[in-house]
Amino acid sequence: MSSKEKVTALVRLGQYLAGNDPELEAAKEKASQANGWFTPEFINLSIQNICRYYLDEAKLTAWLAAYPIKTGEQHPRIVGIVAAGNIPLVCFHDWLCGFLSGHQVRIKLSSKDVVLMQHILNKMSSWYPEFAEQTLVMDMLKNCDAYIATGSNNSARYFHYYFAQYPNIIRRNRTSVAILDGTETPEELSALADDAMLYFGLGCRNVTKIFVPEGYNFEALLLAFRKYDYLADFHKFKNNYDYNLALLLLNSSPYMSNESLLLHEAPSLFSPISVLNYSYYTDFAAQAAELKDHEDLQCLVGHGFTPFGTAQQPGLSDYADGIDTMQFLTGL
Repeated sequence: MSSKEKVTALVRLGQYLAGNDPELEAAKEKASQANGWFTPEFINLSIQNICRYYLDEAKLTAWLAAYPIKTGEQHPRIVGIVAAGNIPLVCFHDWLCGFLSGHQVRIKLSSKDVVLMQHILNKMSSWYPEFAEQTLVMDMLKNCDAYIATGSNNSARYFHYYFAQYPNIIRRNRTSVAILDGTETPEELSALADDAMLYFGLGCRNVTKIFVPEGYNFEALLLAFRKYDYLADFHKFKNNYDYNLALLLLNSSPYMSNESLLLHEAPSLFSPISVLNYSYYTDFAAQAAELKDHEDLQCLVGHGFTPFGTAQQPGLSDYADGIDTMQFLTGL
């Protein structure tokens, strides 16, 4: 398939995902049953964002114009992708880059996120038989020419060991934070709640900590986050809330709560499910400069940075860990 044919195929895929085909609806339901964190709401949100930001013809064409795709098509390599599974279809962008680069893709899906990606690949194969040879789902990735692997800090160490002799992109744990200056509107705080609470906060683009000016009044923030009170009705989230509340009480740690979120002053950028860490700062510019290139950060949300409410809306050029996946693949 030529690059133009692939874009046409992806646009067709976007139209399919944006519809309500019975096969797709069945796959969504099966995915939700297979992973309790994949609620119908968040599955639909992930698919909607993929259609809007990844599978739009104009956006795809403009994005691809920056890369020498023909190089990959003339000299195809076998690229192994070790997929994450923290949010629905989180590996879609890696597969998309592999597909468009012209390489042979071998993908090891996460056990947490098999159903939806497998359904998409099967659908593409049924439409375009030649596609079936380019992307294969494997239980083990051996004899690949290059690797893209995403996992925890611990698994990343193993990836570096096993894939060291091959061209690779190895990703580890990352998170996102927000820096507030105290002038945020209720609408911006509501959008920040989306950045923190969508997908239960399980994504690397989810805000897990906020930095606020000294003397900050949290009342409006807690009120804005009440839009996600309904998550407390979800037993897996509620169990985490109860557990983390118990830890705070046992340790006599000060906290604030709106009964669905725990605000806790802590130095760590990472926070557990149902908890949002915070720290105070005295100098906005100095704090922002310290955070901007922090090795653990995926997104910095705030005025002058990633706009509130858009952390979970990455575009085609918003590469994980800031590493240009398409440049890597087209350069093989």
